[in-house]
Amino acid sequence: MKLQFNPNLEYQKDAIDAITGIFDGQEICQTNFTVVPMKVYEDSHLFEGQEMNQLGYGNRLRLLDEDIHKNIRNIQLKNGLAPSESLSSMDFTVEMETGTGKTYVYLRSVFEMNRLYGFTKFIIVVPSIAIKEGVYKSLQITADHFKELYENVPFDYFVYDSSKLSDVRSFATSPDIQIMVINIDAFRKSFSDPEKENTANIIHRAHDRMTGAKPIEYIQETNPIVIVDEPQSVDTTAKSKDAIASLNPLCTLRYSATHIDKHHMLYKLDSVDAYEQKLVKQIEVAGIEVKDGHNKAYIKLLSVDNKKSPITAKVEIDSRNASGAIKRKTVTVTSGDDLLEKKFSGGREIYDGFIIEEIYCEKGYESISFTSKQEVLKLGEAIGEVDPDEYKRLQIRKTIEEHLDKEMRLRPQGIKVLSLFFIDKVANYRSYDEDGNPVKGKFALMFEEEYARAVRKPKYHTLFDGADLETVAEGVHNGYFAIDKKKDSKGDEIFKDSSGKTAADESAYNLIMKEKEKLLSFDSKLKFIFSHSALKEGWDNPNVFQICTLNETNSVIKKRQEIGRGLRIAVNQEGERVHGFEVNTLTVMANESYEEFAEALQKEIEQEEGIKFGVVEEHLFANIVIPIDDHTHEYLGVDASRELWNYLKDEGHIDSRGKVQDSLKNALKTGTLQLPDEYQEHSPQINAVLKKVAGNLNIKNHDDKKKVTLNKAVFLSPEFKELWDRIKFRTTFRVDFDVDDLVSKCAEEIKNNLQVGKARFIYRKAKAEIDRGGVHAEQVQETASVYEARSFELPDLITYLQNETNLTRRTIVRIINDSGKLESFKNNPQKFIEQVAEIIKKQMRLFVVDGIKYHKIGDEHFFAQELFEENELFGYLQKNMLESQKSVFDHVVYDSDVELQFASSFERSDDIKLYAKLPDWFKIDTPLGTYNPDWAVLVEADGREKLYFVVETKGSLFTDALRPTEQAKIDCGKAHFKALGDDVEFTVSNGFEHFSGKYV
Repeated sequence: MKLQFNPNLEYQKDAIDAITGIFDGQEICQTNFTVVPMKVYEDSHLFEGQEMNQLGYGNRLRLLDEDIHKNIRNIQLKNGLAPSESLSSMDFTVEMETGTGKTYVYLRSVFEMNRLYGFTKFIIVVPSIAIKEGVYKSLQITADHFKELYENVPFDYFVYDSSKLSDVRSFATSPDIQIMVINIDAFRKSFSDPEKENTANIIHRAHDRMTGAKPIEYIQETNPIVIVDEPQSVDTTAKSKDAIASLNPLCTLRYSATHIDKHHMLYKLDSVDAYEQKLVKQIEVAGIEVKDGHNKAYIKLLSVDNKKSPITAKVEIDSRNASGAIKRKTVTVTSGDDLLEKKFSGGREIYDGFIIEEIYCEKGYESISFTSKQEVLKLGEAIGEVDPDEYKRLQIRKTIEEHLDKEMRLRPQGIKVLSLFFIDKVANYRSYDEDGNPVKGKFALMFEEEYARAVRKPKYHTLFDGADLETVAEGVHNGYFAIDKKKDSKGDEIFKDSSGKTAADESAYNLIMKEKEKLLSFDSKLKFIFSHSALKEGWDNPNVFQICTLNETNSVIKKRQEIGRGLRIAVNQEGERVHGFEVNTLTVMANESYEEFAEALQKEIEQEEGIKFGVVEEHLFANIVIPIDDHTHEYLGVDASRELWNYLKDEGHIDSRGKVQDSLKNALKTGTLQLPDEYQEHSPQINAVLKKVAGNLNIKNHDDKKKVTLNKAVFLSPEFKELWDRIKFRTTFRVDFDVDDLVSKCAEEIKNNLQVGKARFIYRKAKAEIDRGGVHAEQVQETASVYEARSFELPDLITYLQNETNLTRRTIVRIINDSGKLESFKNNPQKFIEQVAEIIKKQMRLFVVDGIKYHKIGDEHFFAQELFEENELFGYLQKNMLESQKSVFDHVVYDSDVELQFASSFERSDDIKLYAKLPDWFKIDTPLGTYNPDWAVLVEADGREKLYFVVETKGSLFTDALRPTEQAKIDCGKAHFKALGDDVEFTVSNGFEHFSGKYV
């Protein structure tokens, strides 16, 4: 197979034009210089000792600084970027999302700059072996393409090798296009200090083969154009910057998806642009979580801290919350703390004995130990987790299934599907025995077992018709790892865990890169690639559709690095790109939920790309096209863009930082955005730009937060005092119920409704959408599989339930025995306890309500009216606030659309004299917890006597539609107000019309 390249992709041409446009107005010219005379040695000795003069060829720039500055401002205007105020340097930036052809763009820019201006000397500086190998491979596979595109223009390319200094001389003396690829480490060391001459890189040392000159001096004379690939990893230190400056570049061009220093940004295709234009694959995130696996004491050491006394540690544990559910949380502990305590684990008995003995803080040896347990937890380690190998097996299984599902869809289109596994220990995939024979590691064995299991599924029969299912896994997977220069006892090379930065890593990259096209062909059986996680950058393949990280440790690959290996658009058997999200979906098998993945990805994009989701920048409208006639146009411009930005700020549509406000979202949604008259004719383009930035996230804006103030006219009125004096008093209650009836009902509920399954792995998959509003994930699939672990002790069921319910042991034993469900306890003890405790407590609550009696405590116990003044109330404009004339506050802060409808009706109705949304401190005690009614209302209809109501608003009046606890609390509220007398009526209504029927 031979990869095809499309020379007509508009976005790539725009990126190339952005660079070539820097030199607009430059004539074609070169500079010549005399190279140090070279002594010639030939085998025949005919020319031995003679000197030969050579002419060197370099780049020459004739433009004035003001011409270049004007050029780059025009480029920035066209591309919608902030204009550079001055030409502070000859450093230029191009930002392109991973997978959009960044390497192709800068290589083609080389040929364009030669065609337009005659420049011939180019140096590509890379940060690592991985990227060096990747660039060299790109030069190889594009060579024929560029020769065809540029009429066979002669050019040479090479990777700098300090043992081949003749390449440097040729670089200087050849009149043809010369492209040198060099690692920053090859010329960064001690080049300016004569005392460190012996330790400097060879490129900075005087050398006999160069007739006493330094190789760097040859390069400097050529005035090369330097291209920095991934500058965030190349020139972020002072030494690196000095090293690049030592090349004497005509200019420096920086290409990356994640710049740190942004010098004169000329073109930007960020992750949002790439996704919206479908230039990269759509991302699909699959996560595996453990559900109901809380039968062992889980403890994970997150950090230690000895900066203050006492020494502390942060640990993650499974704690029981107030409702009885088990939730994972982080707690801070010190020596002597008992994890059994309620403030830590919620009193869970499985933490009995886990008392912190010592917190050890020496760097590299951080750990905690326990007084009566043998476990010593090191930093990042955990106990009580599910079997990590079971988790990894399920990751492999799901990756295989995703792979085969895509293979069924895409193979008929001529597209070969590849999957990539990252591991951090080579031995987990491959090792060698004492005789030097290869031995499959646990991941290789897991893969073959799961692959053999998957291929037997009937739905995949079309992929394996006629195949021997016993041997079908052979050849479909392989590992690419760095080879250690050391050899085993037999002299065979051995694989090692890689850093990704050493010379030994070249073997792994070489192998992967050389087989790049082969991997895309159906002729190769290989479909599943295992590689070391350190080799995550510099290699990718357009047909990687699944990426799975099988980490043994807790190290985390950045999300953007992880997905970057598979973002490129897929190719078919002819080497042609096949576009569209229906084909191009990358499934990432994450070590977390898809919500967490999406959140982390958005944070990385914000930090690394400087994208401000939901922010309007001053230059945003500058490149809106204004047609002049059928053939020419101009741009709205920077000044007009700034004027529009100020208008939006003055109108309250954005804040002082450009953050989009809800008013702008609403105006864009309803099509009611008003613009200044001079921009009305451009409103479609302006609205389109704003819609991309505004996004669709429904998040409360902190800047909209507003304190609600008292409406003194209502608050101090006699009418409100009369209303308040009727509802302000507190009550107490007592209850009676029949124990036998409770036992019978609890046993029946447990028998009929208890569902206790084994612990499960939950596999959830979601599509990730990326727009200017942020990264959003929407679930599309969920499946569960049983986790068969039984390595836990059965807890004391009766004691636990006794503590939870305050019932006697005898009563609890009767309930469990009568239910007939005790066998389920062995499946999942923790889940059984949680559900049984909840069923018993729920029935107790209902029994309590049936037998409840409220009594007014006395005239001295009440909610003081002054509490309205003392407790602050906040709301969010246009989110949950309604301006009010009749309420005790100037705005009503509502919790639902039903409450909004009620408040609006109260304001409009002549019958309603005043009302109050009862604050959350107005609480009625009930056996089920406190209860807070919705409204206190004063009605005076047709001049008749005043009526006083407490109103609970619900979407439905049907008891069956309400949760039992909710209905029981309402019943308690009714009993409470009945105990206060007949002056106030308590009612439940689902709308104002229903409520008004109470008094009309």
